[in-house]
Formats: sequence, C-alpha cells, structure tokens
Amino acid sequence: MTENALDTAGQQAAAARAAGAPAASAATGSTDAGQPSAVVGPPPGTGGRPSRPTLGRRALALADSLWRPALVLAAFFAAWWFVAAREYVPNYLVPTPGQVWTTMTEQWSELVRHTMVTLYETVLGFVLAAALGLAAAVAIAYSRTLDKALYPIVLFAQVIPKIAIAPLLVVWFGLGLTPKIILAVLIAFFPVVISGVAGLRSTDPELLDLAATMGAGPWRTFRKIRFPNALPHLMAGLKVAVTLAVVGAVVGEFVGASEGLGYVLLLANGNLDAPLLFADLILMSAIGIVLFVLVEIAEALLIPWHASRRAGVPLTTS
Repeated sequence: MTENALDTAGQQAAAARAAGAPAASAATGSTDAGQPSAVVGPPPGTGGRPSRPTLGRRALALADSLWRPALVLAAFFAAWWFVAAREYVPNYLVPTPGQVWTTMTEQWSELVRHTMVTLYETVLGFVLAAALGLAAAVAIAYSRTLDKALYPIVLFAQVIPKIAIAPLLVVWFGLGLTPKIILAVLIAFFPVVISGVAGLRSTDPELLDLAATMGAGPWRTFRKIRFPNALPHLMAGLKVAVTLAVVGAVVGEFVGASEGLGYVLLLANGNLDAPLLFADLILMSAIGIVLFVLVEIAEALLIPWHASRRAGVPLTTS
C-alpha cells in the first residue's frame, strides 16, 4: 500500500464522518447498495482545493464572534465601576477599576516579573502533562493489560486534592520551581489522558480493517488514521488542561514560594491591598486566556477539516 493511498482513505473517512456517512463507504467510494457514491469535490477552478475565505470575511467573522463577549465584559466593568464608585461595598474590599489600573501601572515591572515566573511554571507543566498524558492514553488504548493497570491509578491520582499534597511536594523538593511544575502536571494530566483515550478508541473499526487489508502496519495506522481521528478529542482535552495548569502553578505558589502571582496574591490578601489583589487576579486570568487561545489556534491549524472548525473562524469556540 502506498502512502498516498492511506492518506486519501483517512481524509475521505474524516470528511465522511463530519458529513455523517459511513467511513468505509466514503473510503471505497461505494454505498451499502453497491452503487458508486457521489463524491462532492471542491468547486471548479480552485485547483482541487476548497476555497478559503478572504481576509475581509475573516475579519468580519472574527468581529461577529467577539462583539458578544466584549459587550458582556463591558457590562461587567460598568457594574463593577458603579458599585465601587458609589461605595455600596467598601473600597478596601472592592476597589474601583481606576484604583486597580493605577496599581498595575505603578507596580508594572514587579508584576511582570512575577507573571513571567507563573507563566514559565504553567507552560512547562502543561507541556509535560500533554506529553505524559498522550503517552499514557496511547498505552491505555492499545493494551488491555495497561488499561486495567493504569486507568484506576490515574483516577485515584485525580481524586486526591492537590492542595493536600502540595505541602508534601514542598518538603520533598524545596521552595523552588519544581513543586509548582509538578502540581501543574498533576492537575493538567487527567483531561489529556481521558480525551486521548476517548479519541483513540473512537476510530471506526471498518476504517481500521480497510487499512489492514491495504497492508498498513500498526505505526502507519496510528500515524495516518488513529492519531488524526483522535485530534478533535485531544485538542478539547488540551484546552481544559492548559487552564488547569495555571491553577496548579498558583496552588503551588500558595504553599511555598518567594515569587509568582500566587505569592503576590498572598501578600495582597495579608495586607488587605485590594487593588493589588484584583490586578493579580486579572493577570492570572490573562495567562489562562492567552494560553487557551494559543491552543485554539493550534487546533485550527491541525484539524481545519473538522466540523467544529467550519462554523466560524479560529480563536472562537462558538
């Protein structure tokens, strides 16, 4: 079997799955009645490729997807400003947006330094969790023995409150970056494993049989069929994991740290410095949002053929 033949079979099956047709029928070009099926191709004059939206259409689609959350965010800030300016809640508990902005500008260099520490812990923990989670998902999906051996352990590790083991990690590894990275890995690991196993097991058995009859070995079947088919599930898990990695890094900084946004949050809380506390929370949220958007962009580049990417432009979950 040639490489191109297997690629074509996998792509046709993916398109058929998105359209609701059976995988084997799409790959072989026939229906259950034995009649050739009509394959809808790209419009003529496009060189065999589907037409891409222009830059203007992409900009309009992006604006259409962003105005709703922007409106909700504006309403939230307006309500926040109204409540704080009228002092329905004391300013030492809920500062005004102006006070938060002043604190951020005055302490920007220090806040950026702590933000970089938390960002480094989050990204490294997320990358390790993604790699280890994918490896565990492959092992569980391909081996019934490892499935029965690893799956209960993964579940047991997930239900343990991470804040309970954080002090133990500090005792073992000290106050450096290692405990924070380990906590980020532990929290982000579970959704990657679950989504990876679900994706690898969702491959159509008929498509696997087709690949076997065409002479594909286990590695080529995984690379050309199983892994591409699992990408939609896996990317969904990664989007959950990248936000949880921020939580893991901050929880580690709560227990023992001399830098990072979690450390700043504890200082602000102890000093009743509400503007600094709110500024710190905004930066934490910004880290999670930026990383989520980056994973969303990666999803749009890796699986542009998937049905979830056709309804809108990248950077949206609508």
